[in-house]
Amino acid sequence: MALDPTPAPAAPQPIRRSQLRAPYLEALLAYGHRAPQRLHVPGHGGGRGADPALASALGLSTLSLDVPRDIDGIDLGPTPTPYQQAEQLAAEAYGAARTWFLTNGASQGNHAICLALAPTGAEIVVQRNCHGSVTDGLVLSGGSPHYLLPGYDAERGIATVVTPDRLRAALREQPGARAAVVVSPTYFGMVADIAGCARVAHDAGIPLVVDCAWGPHLGFHRSLPPNPLHEGADVVLTSTHKHAGSLTQSAMLHVADGRPELRDGLDRAIRLLRSTSPSSLLMASLDAARRQLAVRGAPLLGDTLAAADRLRDRIGELPGCRILDRDRPRPEIWAWDPLRIVVDVHDTGVAASTLARRLRDVHDTQLELHTHTTLVLVVPLGMDESTAHHVATALEAAIATSERDGGTSPPAIDPPVPADAAVPRVSPRDAFLGPVETVERAHAVGRVSAEAISVYPPGIPTLLPGEPISSAALDQLVSLHAAGLRLHGASDPDLGTLRVTAATR
Repeated sequence: MALDPTPAPAAPQPIRRSQLRAPYLEALLAYGHRAPQRLHVPGHGGGRGADPALASALGLSTLSLDVPRDIDGIDLGPTPTPYQQAEQLAAEAYGAARTWFLTNGASQGNHAICLALAPTGAEIVVQRNCHGSVTDGLVLSGGSPHYLLPGYDAERGIATVVTPDRLRAALREQPGARAAVVVSPTYFGMVADIAGCARVAHDAGIPLVVDCAWGPHLGFHRSLPPNPLHEGADVVLTSTHKHAGSLTQSAMLHVADGRPELRDGLDRAIRLLRSTSPSSLLMASLDAARRQLAVRGAPLLGDTLAAADRLRDRIGELPGCRILDRDRPRPEIWAWDPLRIVVDVHDTGVAASTLARRLRDVHDTQLELHTHTTLVLVVPLGMDESTAHHVATALEAAIATSERDGGTSPPAIDPPVPADAAVPRVSPRDAFLGPVETVERAHAVGRVSAEAISVYPPGIPTLLPGEPISSAALDQLVSLHAAGLRLHGASDPDLGTLRVTAATR
């Protein structure tokens, strides 16, 4: 039976008084603003030694807050220190037993997850359209992935989500798996049935990991889908900078209550991956973003969602434009993130790449992503009516003034992956670190890739180390590169050559 695509709204939770504080930020401000004599790194000395242009751009107040670890009263001293308090408050806000601040983005969290849950030789079930950092984590850990194919929207060339039934089938095929990793929401705002997937994983005796990088705001407003931790997920990764207002490159990793073995393993992995000089500015922004979500999240998100709905209405009225979350439903998609507006522009007769370029060059409007057929708009917190009006007007003008080129056809970002690619021919670690050779693109088909190549954004790998290279995958990469998208991870950025394993043909 298909699920109702609209989840029941969660009852609003009372704001805990503790959430009104931002202890790390407060301690950092106290240290920076009292202007101590700094005989420690960083070398700009609180801004006095910084380049004048940088000091002017950022302000001396910001530079005064750029401090190292091990400052008494910030992350040293009686426990819990302000830093420990900040992570505890984040765990409380998200409903986690333990939360870690990450200063190398959600990628750092995926690396830690793989090290903790997929050590050398261990099997793990992974959604195939995961972020490239999951594959990088498997290269580091030596884990053995079984790739789980999500649904696929063939009309637009977009992978969707994993259903509980697909996960159950994958776990039957891989009974030795130590964990399952799914993505929700996807780059295109599609939300999976996490509660159903959690039940399947727990029935198999393994934890469910949710890469919720695009959903740090979920659960903080009644019109949003729930936080995956509240749906039974065991480990949840949230890229706080994406939708929750922290600075770029900051994220959080959460583990559910009742999983002490996961907490200990993740803590050990994060210690290995964490810089000994983490950015105090990034960590302060995480503390502040958590407070804003917990205290002001509901009204702020309410206003933002209202503006996003008006923008959807305006764009949906433009000839040839269809809004994906208002189009005919797909049964595997349990819900949509309303802070992502995905516009199918194929029926305008203008390629999405043409419209994105015109929006950028003529209207100074930068989108998150375009595929062959769609434009992806990320709605920022605090977007108001004037911004929504500008975007809709700019898109209308771009469509009206662009030469009709007939549009293009999918595949767009996520190509269908052959069923026989579920298990890599070579492990990602062996393919990436083992003997390799460089071959001309024309001779790469059928060889085993030694590199992970993703179109960026969104960073979803088209080629993975250990997988055989298909002509369809190469054609897609060439087409998207020609459309101006960057190929992340390619040893040859123009894709004239590829690195393949030397031992396997």
